[in-house]
Amino acid sequence: MPGTSRTYTFLGPEGTFTDAALLQVPDALQSVRIPASNVNAALGNVRDGAADAAMVPIENSVEGGVTATLDAIATGQELRIIREVLVPISFVLVARPGVRAADVRRVSTHGHAWAQCRLWMDQNMPHAEYVPGSSTAAAALGLLEEDCHYDAAICAPLVASTHAGLSVLAEDIGDNPAAVTRFILVSRPAALPPRTGADKTTVVVPLPEDRPGALMEILDQFASRGVNLSRIESRPTGQYLGHYFFSIDADGHAGEARLADALAGLHRISPGTRFLGSYARADKQETPVPTHTSDAAFAAAQSWVESILAAESFAGENGSGASPTA
Repeated sequence: MPGTSRTYTFLGPEGTFTDAALLQVPDALQSVRIPASNVNAALGNVRDGAADAAMVPIENSVEGGVTATLDAIATGQELRIIREVLVPISFVLVARPGVRAADVRRVSTHGHAWAQCRLWMDQNMPHAEYVPGSSTAAAALGLLEEDCHYDAAICAPLVASTHAGLSVLAEDIGDNPAAVTRFILVSRPAALPPRTGADKTTVVVPLPEDRPGALMEILDQFASRGVNLSRIESRPTGQYLGHYFFSIDADGHAGEARLADALAGLHRISPGTRFLGSYARADKQETPVPTHTSDAAFAAAQSWVESILAAESFAGENGSGASPTA
């Protein structure tokens, strides 16, 4: 309803890149925002009804998929992706006032941030020890605590600029200045967002059987219907060694005949397939659809088959069908 306040949760605390992604959602600034300590906690807030939707990272242009998110949305109570957001990533190295770069021995940040600054750290602080943090912002704010056990943190520039107790030792320390992280807004299952022509669909497909050609059979459901895949990653199910599921992003919307047909094919060969949503692409890049896989082509083909069956049925009812002779 218009004017109804929504509650969002995100990988916190305030000042994380996830917070920046959430603030791109039109009504987020005027809504209740609940920071969560990790991805599972954020999604748990949605599953138990404490929040309407959660913003979490799913993919980075440098490090690839965010495994914590891929695993958390693949199992448990079903959720739906309703939006994606892209955030350019840059990092600064911060410390308490008075701490010099030469004094730094231990540095904390999120694992993905550390991976994206690894070369800079090797070149400028080769002896610094990495201390894992739950998020970039949490690592930076930890420096303000009296019992902090590290000397510096890697975080977003926003955190450094909004907390007077943090001093910037170095800027733009990321190894790839064009790095981008993709975030997803996740809710409980509801009506799908409408088709825009520039959409993406995400599914999780368990490998039905470990045999030659099993993955090809999954991929063929998309290829034979002209559906392009923008991402595919394998993740262990945790059941036993060698048992995997595939997390897949396909170009298009489940409301399109070609993608709906592909989803039906996936379900036939892997009934455990989980649909995670169809939603607008953040880059608004329209998906080209080959003529022979358009909705019109699928409708024409279905009508043709139905006409054949109708003609055969009519012939049989009137006794005009050909009969084999002895």
